Amino acid sequence: MEFKSAFVAIVGRPNAGKSTILNSFVGEKLAAISSKPQTTRTKITGIITEDDYQLVFVDTPGVHLPKTRLGDYMNKSAMGAINGVDAAVLTVDAARDPGAAEEKIVSELRAQKVPTILAVNKIDKVAYEALLPLIDTYSKMMDFETVIPVSATKGDGMDKLFDEIKKHLVPGPMFYPEDMITDKTEREIAAEILREKLLRLLEQEIPHGIAVEIEEMKDEENIIKISANIFCEKSSHKAIVIGKKGDMLKKIGTYAREDMEKFFGKKIFLQLWVKIRDDWRNNNFMLKNMGFSGKE
Repeated sequence: MEFKSAFVAIVGRPNAGKSTILNSFVGEKLAAISSKPQTTRTKITGIITEDDYQLVFVDTPGVHLPKTRLGDYMNKSAMGAINGVDAAVLTVDAARDPGAAEEKIVSELRAQKVPTILAVNKIDKVAYEALLPLIDTYSKMMDFETVIPVSATKGDGMDKLFDEIKKHLVPGPMFYPEDMITDKTEREIAAEILREKLLRLLEQEIPHGIAVEIEEMKDEENIIKISANIFCEKSSHKAIVIGKKGDMLKKIGTYAREDMEKFFGKKIFLQLWVKIRDDWRNNNFMLKNMGFSGKE
């Protein structure tokens, strides 16, 4: 039996549902999911290995019009992920017409000659009749391998999408150990889990002015001890993160700890510190320290 493998990039604008698709395939919460846009800031690799194949998924930051150096990094990361993959899944929102972000992505996909599946996501949010004109509009932009309407949150169409992706497997080696589901470090996964809770629980205007840094992570026999910094850009944001009598920070910590314990399979002792760092999204030193870099 010949072993096969493929690298597949999941691309699209912010909040199209890319991370939900990745997490659904891998069966673990690897990437932060939120109703707020620009949730994913770095490429998150999810790995599926079976007896005769290995699929390596690359979930990317949403392509958008950047306003900060962090935004520039996110766009470079997303577009860089397309280079060298065996296939791509362009994920679009069924309720939105294509715009500048989709045009930019499609242009890059065409230039790289990447076989691309169009996943029209969130079909549970629109009337069926609205899908056909949208699909027709996208089909005029690029010759897609196939078009799959899906609802990643409900699971509709996801099996069909996965089967279409598997058609792009080619004879090749197992690139990662068979028990590995991501190339992210444990610190990066812990930070991603914590950031998801911040995104879910905080007010609309705050989340993208927030960053997470795992300062210390000690894996002991029966417990993992984690100390994390939450960086805000404004003192008013810090007050909201902490909440009245510390209630919000306690809730964030509780939810994050529960997910960490499920993922790591151990008790978690979690300490959180909230700090102010003015305009950190334009600070090259801080971006580099937190793992953001323009080099791909």
